[in-house]
Amino acid sequence: MIDLDHLETLHRRLLWLSCWTIHNANHLRDKGEGEVKVGGHQASSASMAAIITSLYFHALRPEDRVAVKPHAGPVFHAVQYLMGNLPLEKLKNFRGYGGVQSYPSRTKDVDDVDFSTGSVGLGAAFPIFASMTQDYLRGHDWTGKEGRMVALIGDAELDEGNIYEALQEGWKHDLRNVWWVIDYNRQSLDGVVREGLWHRIEAIFSAFGWRVVRLKYGALQRAAFAEPGGEALRDWIDACPNALYSALTFQGGAAWRKRLMDDLGDQGAITALLDRRGDAELAGLMENLGGHCLSSLCEAFDAADDDRPTVFLAYTIKGWGTPLAGHKDNHAGLMTPAQMEIFRGAMGVPVGVEWEPFAAVPDESGLRAFLSGVPFFAKGRRRFEAPALPRPERVKLSDRMLSTQAGFGKILDEIAKAGGPLADRIVTMAPDVTVSTNLGPWVNRRGLFARAARADTFRDERIPSAQKWAFSPKGQHVELGIAEMNLMLMLGATGLSHSLFGQRLIPVGTVYDPFVARGLDALNYACYQDARFLLVGTPSGVTLAPEGGAHQSIGTPLIGMAQDGLAAFEPAFLDELSVIMDWSFDYLQRDGEGDPNERTWLRDETGGSVYLRLSTRPMEQPQHRGDPGFAEGVIDGAYWLREPGSNAEVVIAYQGTVATEAIEAAGRIGGDRRDIGVLAVTSADRLNAGWTAARRARARGHATAMSLAERLLARLPAHCTLITVIDGHPATLSWLGAVAGHRTVPLGVEHFGQTGTIGDLYRHFGIDADAIVAAASRIAPGRPIRLSA
Repeated sequence: MIDLDHLETLHRRLLWLSCWTIHNANHLRDKGEGEVKVGGHQASSASMAAIITSLYFHALRPEDRVAVKPHAGPVFHAVQYLMGNLPLEKLKNFRGYGGVQSYPSRTKDVDDVDFSTGSVGLGAAFPIFASMTQDYLRGHDWTGKEGRMVALIGDAELDEGNIYEALQEGWKHDLRNVWWVIDYNRQSLDGVVREGLWHRIEAIFSAFGWRVVRLKYGALQRAAFAEPGGEALRDWIDACPNALYSALTFQGGAAWRKRLMDDLGDQGAITALLDRRGDAELAGLMENLGGHCLSSLCEAFDAADDDRPTVFLAYTIKGWGTPLAGHKDNHAGLMTPAQMEIFRGAMGVPVGVEWEPFAAVPDESGLRAFLSGVPFFAKGRRRFEAPALPRPERVKLSDRMLSTQAGFGKILDEIAKAGGPLADRIVTMAPDVTVSTNLGPWVNRRGLFARAARADTFRDERIPSAQKWAFSPKGQHVELGIAEMNLMLMLGATGLSHSLFGQRLIPVGTVYDPFVARGLDALNYACYQDARFLLVGTPSGVTLAPEGGAHQSIGTPLIGMAQDGLAAFEPAFLDELSVIMDWSFDYLQRDGEGDPNERTWLRDETGGSVYLRLSTRPMEQPQHRGDPGFAEGVIDGAYWLREPGSNAEVVIAYQGTVATEAIEAAGRIGGDRRDIGVLAVTSADRLNAGWTAARRARARGHATAMSLAERLLARLPAHCTLITVIDGHPATLSWLGAVAGHRTVPLGVEHFGQTGTIGDLYRHFGIDADAIVAAASRIAPGRPIRLSA
């Protein structure tokens, strides 16, 4: 049953509260000296108000999840305020420090945000991967009542390329239980969208198997079309260019009448149809598009009662119901104080009660009773928790010569073979690089996931193959197409499974390390939502030497250092990798309050995601190092591979696969330079983060706060020189010189590589043993470093 009276009231309430919130932030609240505009997108909020009203107060159920169009954030927060889920002070401080965020954020906002939005296109695509996650849980018998994953998006978001990558991935995985509602207001930031875009939208979604529901005409328009002359009016609306429709909307009823009479008048029936309506009524008719008509919206949502993916193309007017309606500059526009008073009159809100939830409501008790029975809010806040999974015994490899990438594959295979609660909850994924990133053994043991079983044809036909790739609902590997954005979005969705669905998963995704950058926006988005996953970038650096520069990574260590919510490691040896993976399975599941560890000053108790930068380069492995101090150093970020003496002149600090070169160089220069030390850095990210955190702690009065980096380097004499080396950008480690003021020679890779052998490229970039020795030979205690021979 559709309660249109209460829905109409709520629509007006949401429209008023969202616009007043933005007005208050820009015109009434003290913005501070020098601040001119806060912003907030009143017009974009207005075009979504009816859609959000009909969804949240009629169509949705508690198990449904919604990604709200970023620029409609004020409407969403108004919904939460009306339902008592958001304090008034938060709403008053919209876009201010400590207030509700500019765009809905599940980590920064206190109300019930399902999916963060902000970087356009990502919030639209994310429900696809949340639905795939829900299907994965269903296949493993881990889910209860299933919900719809809903995206509310602007038509301009359809320009984002990741939208179409996601649609294709959804088609491959038999997508279901997804709704997209497109706010088709035909205006973007800089203008009006191209004519006929709706044809392309409908064709694209139909091609991927979606049901397309076009919501173009509201109930008033459909009734008018049934009158004599109504068919001519509908034909005129269909032929009217987007820009003209917007312009006439802004101009109002008189302009509508003149244009319609000029184009259609003196035709008897159509003239009578127009004459039966005053200017205000005519404007209301012409603006009564499907996306603003609550009865049309509710009926369309009710009719989509199966699990087929559905897109609703909802025609709207940007700024509907406000003085900004239809103007091409309204995207970032704000109502002036005078316009707000006109709007206040239209909304019937008296002065002094602007923030009252039920101001200007004719039947407050009836509305409160209605709200108490709205299904979507019936179960309260919809955030779940899941118990932490116990870690299995740490896998220790005994290989004497192996790469970290191969070691990663062997560790996962051993976990798969041993089984247990954590092994059963691991879900791996890769963008068409499963075999080449060493996930093959895991997949052979655990299978590939699909909603319906699919046989391995090659195996059935008795054709020899190393891969046993049968698909089933119980499989634990999700094979994705070669689109890194989709990988990061799927990692984000599965990495939120514990909060969205109450079932914990341990997502592990692999990607060629240089192509981490291709998915960086989605990776940042996943971290911003506090999703938990293990991302493995491999092969890294220039070690994939024969492939050339396009398959070699330079800046990814800096990405690992800069990305919030992601602990980045680059182990050189298998025992380091083993320690890191074991720690990661615990770190992914932590959810503490964030008090810093006073040994490292890192807030590890909050948990987070982990990024491993691995290599295909086989390396000779050291003997087993099992002492607690070693494991602690590996996790904290560094340890002494070779302790420096009290009068050390040179310390070589390396990260990753250049360990071989660093060790060789240390041995060669040890006879000429006293007390040389070798510092094994396993995580420049954590080492740097601990250093900066300790400095902040001292500034706050913790006088004894000292980071690992400071403890490691404080023992070195002032004349000691650091030579840092990495198969990546030299800035990754060059900051070490600032910790205690030591001179530093940073070696690394700054330019695109080329084809060749690893030896060729290491010589070319000056990160081989000869280059390290040469750097040491130019160092004289107490004198400036000579940068050339």
